[in-house]
Amino acid sequence: MATARFASQKRVALRGSERQPFHPESVRTLLAQEQPQAAEEPITVSVVLAPKQPIDPHVRMTREEFDQKHCADPEADETVRAFAQEFGLQVEAAHGKGRRTLHLTGSHEAMERAFGVTLQAHEVQGRAVRVREGAIMVPEELAGQVVAVLGLDNRPQARPHFRVIKPRAGDVSYTPMQVAQMYGFPVDAKATGQTIGLIELGGGFKLADITAYFASIGVPAPSVTTVSVDKGKNTPGDANGADGEVMLDIEVSAAVAPGSKVAVYFAPNTDQGFIDAISTAVHDGTHKPSVVSISWGGPESNWTGQAMTALDQACQAAAALGVTITAASGDDGSTDGVSGGGNHVDFPASSPHVLACGGTKLVGSGTSITSEVVWNELSANEGATGGGVSTIFPLPSWQAKSNVPKSPASGGGRGVPDVAGDADPATGYTVRVDGQTTTIGGTSAVAPLWAGLIALANAANRHDAGFVNPALYGATAAFRDITSGNNDGFKAGPGWDACTGLGSPQGAKVIAALAKGSSSTKK
Repeated sequence: MATARFASQKRVALRGSERQPFHPESVRTLLAQEQPQAAEEPITVSVVLAPKQPIDPHVRMTREEFDQKHCADPEADETVRAFAQEFGLQVEAAHGKGRRTLHLTGSHEAMERAFGVTLQAHEVQGRAVRVREGAIMVPEELAGQVVAVLGLDNRPQARPHFRVIKPRAGDVSYTPMQVAQMYGFPVDAKATGQTIGLIELGGGFKLADITAYFASIGVPAPSVTTVSVDKGKNTPGDANGADGEVMLDIEVSAAVAPGSKVAVYFAPNTDQGFIDAISTAVHDGTHKPSVVSISWGGPESNWTGQAMTALDQACQAAAALGVTITAASGDDGSTDGVSGGGNHVDFPASSPHVLACGGTKLVGSGTSITSEVVWNELSANEGATGGGVSTIFPLPSWQAKSNVPKSPASGGGRGVPDVAGDADPATGYTVRVDGQTTTIGGTSAVAPLWAGLIALANAANRHDAGFVNPALYGATAAFRDITSGNNDGFKAGPGWDACTGLGSPQGAKVIAALAKGSSSTKK
């Protein structure tokens, strides 16, 4: 019999892995999205290992250089494989050494023994959910080598940040190109050679809808490819559910960046699926997206520390590889929908390694803007832009002169959002979902809008912009400063604010600013 190397070791809590007691009501609204039922045995978890060397997001490198420098330490890899073997778990490495992820698969009982947890089954609205409480307990030898163990708990993690219009007198809607024209995107600009990655945690699209929509707006339909992550699939079926998110992302990003290709990364709506999807997109050497748009998220308080660390490290990798990530800042004002109120920001928008996108109410005529204020329709129960100050991530150097309010927690300080764009569903985007033409808003529309603009910049400047935040904070003249309105917790004013960030884009000036702010890299 093999020596019980790990079973005999002292167990320690994996840092940041604590889960609060499960309350079914906390996931009811999330289960309304296309959340698949919990898989039967066996269970597959993602074990994220620490990088061999810390990642510097300001240093650009090729994929090969990144894999060599920031892969997992070989000794840590061997240790986890030996641990898995002792507990009867099968091991498969995620594609790409730079991802530092091992997938361990085994029975319910084997997972409980290996990670010192008790897994519980719950049924919420007819959906099976597997949860755990407390910390993951790992052998002492693993504690400093593992960043996160994801997938033991598969409760839904995020919600899509879109709002379908409830028609009222005075509402207007625009095609994505009309919004782009008002924001001064260069006329006839193309994003040929660029691929936009979209992270989707539910729903799906129909190619017939994409073909019909782009024909109706006079723009060539993009080539759209699906990538399955953790068995996630393109599953259209609910026009009022996550399908609206998927189609909004595709139609807005590709319409404002004609000539681009789109890669849609479908994953389950869990912390494991979310992180694996971003990591897959960032390290995708086949489709090579130069910009990744994320329209899903949740309050920082709803995430475990280990999941936030692992996801932020994936965003750091994106920065080092020259991949820009845009993320919606949320649609529930300064509270981010947290019961009991208070100011909260949305993650992953609060990661300092993404471009956080807030929302405005845009009124215009032709190519001219008549008025633009902070999006806040909370009085009509129609949402408002998310924004505030992180309690987790410190103030980045590039925000040091932005007068970001003090964080309510020591160690926090990163201000959200960075930029803004039209998000009010009352001035929303005309899109097609499951054969129906409708109007959708939300900060979910702003993340793909900015992703499309960055794709245009990459094509025009002939290099990938990568981590854009330092360059944009140094180019305030490239923005329309939004000085009117609030998101309940914060007010807009001159310069950066916690409602609309630096403001909405002046497209051509943003492209020019990004021409100066980064250098080329091969991927």
